[in-house]
Amino acid sequence: MRPAILLIAHGSRVEAANADLQELAAMIAERKPEAIVEHAYLELAEPSIPAGLQACVDRGADEVQMLPWFLSAGSHVTRDLENDRGRFEEKHPDIPCRLCPPLGLHPLMIELVLARLEESIGPPTRGPSKLD
Repeated sequence: MRPAILLIAHGSRVEAANADLQELAAMIAERKPEAIVEHAYLELAEPSIPAGLQACVDRGADEVQMLPWFLSAGSHVTRDLENDRGRFEEKHPDIPCRLCPPLGLHPLMIELVLARLEESIGPPTRGPSKLD
């Protein structure tokens, strides 16, 4: 039996967006070979969260950590993921399942934000932003 990590993202109809989570899962599995690492999506993509949790069990998990790949603790994290966790524990009362906090304002987040700012692409523009 081993611990499991279930990475959870919102999900997208754009497969390239979903591929980031799959790549992250592979990277974590490489760094944490003692753990089972799976991924799941809240909606719009597969596997679903219940399917991801079941994959952890099928691979022999004796505990599961649900890690939301979200920037804040909105209703998806506080309500939806907690509901999935509760249903899992009802079905598998012998397997502890913990919901980790979202990425949020972790102290290392500032380093990531500043690094991304340094990676700006293209020359400065004048006038309205494309986002306006």
